[in-house]
Amino acid sequence: MTQAHTDAAAAPAGRLVRVDVQSGRTIATERFGEPESPHVVLLHGGGQTRHAWRDTAQRIAERGFHAITVDHRGHGDSDWHPDADYSFGGFTADIAHLVDTLDRPPVLVGASLGGIVSVIAASDRAASAAPFCRGIVLVDVTPRLQVSGVARILEFMQAHPDGFASLDEAAAHVAEFLPHRVGPPSAAGLEKNLRRTDDGRYRWHWDPRMMGTAKVDPTRVRDAVESAFAADGDPWGRIRRLAVPLMLIRGRMSDVVSEEDARALLEAAPRTRYIDIAGAAHMVAGDRNDLFADAVISFLETVGQGAT
Repeated sequence: MTQAHTDAAAAPAGRLVRVDVQSGRTIATERFGEPESPHVVLLHGGGQTRHAWRDTAQRIAERGFHAITVDHRGHGDSDWHPDADYSFGGFTADIAHLVDTLDRPPVLVGASLGGIVSVIAASDRAASAAPFCRGIVLVDVTPRLQVSGVARILEFMQAHPDGFASLDEAAAHVAEFLPHRVGPPSAAGLEKNLRRTDDGRYRWHWDPRMMGTAKVDPTRVRDAVESAFAADGDPWGRIRRLAVPLMLIRGRMSDVVSEEDARALLEAAPRTRYIDIAGAAHMVAGDRNDLFADAVISFLETVGQGAT
């Protein structure tokens, strides 16, 4: 059994808990609500941190759930992997360890990378006598992705390899990436997603080895995602293996998951709930957290109340 221990310097909005996932390496989680309540594990996308879920987690906790936000390996306050293993399998192994520390199976909410990891972990345990999770919410991710949207994300992540001189400079870069959001992003709010390095500059709070120095081919990333979802020669194999309730939340303006991609998932898993949120793009929770949180809570209240 892996171990979890509470950090003495708990964050004001939640309880910071580090989870041992490998000898000498931990991942950071933040807990909202009562530990005795049904668990909800929220997994961010690549290049983000657990802070992307703070508003959602607080609302979930207010509705009687125990929300657990996670920094993936190499992100936020989690340890960087010594061998730079940032494969889907590596991320999945950490989340499987985390779930195994809980006293009951959680509902998994995964955005982009977090959604991929959720499906891999749950499908790997689908034949197990003990359920791995009670349900999965996929946030703007399916086995099919649009190359143009993937390319735009990669360009954003690989821009400014030398970091930013100020929080305002970083905020301007985010505003250019998210032109649909009303008003400029809060520079102060960005600080949790940046780290101040010895040269005084701000860099994104993730291990730069995750992306490397060469330009990443978006087609290869798209193909890697399709391969991660495949099983037994079926591109939708892992989705079909799932024996738990599934919901897909898509941003209506998303350039990563098209309406056709969403409909293809519904054909593969016809019982999936589908929510298409107006005014939101790929970063659904950040774009329209009010509607996003409402959708997630509705799903939780249907499938996440059980004690076993």
